[in-house]
Amino acid sequence: MRIRLRLFASLREQTGVEDEWVDLPAGIQSLAELRTHLRSRGPSWADALDAKRAVRGAINQRMAGENDAISEGDEVAFFPPVTGG
Repeated sequence: MRIRLRLFASLREQTGVEDEWVDLPAGIQSLAELRTHLRSRGPSWADALDAKRAVRGAINQRMAGENDAISEGDEVAFFPPVTGG
């Protein structure tokens, strides 16, 4: 399966990736499984997408939960919570 991966803010800074197409191995079907797979890319990815960090996900520009399914051609984005003042 091939998806478009987008990272924002501190996640982009930590990984050095803003936007890329990713070919996923068989068996990755949810946002949580994708996050686990991406952490295996190396220390900066493991830290950026650590399960203990508050990282939000979106599939095709809609907020998504960890168990939401991803499909061929989806745009999947990860970003830290947004705060403001």
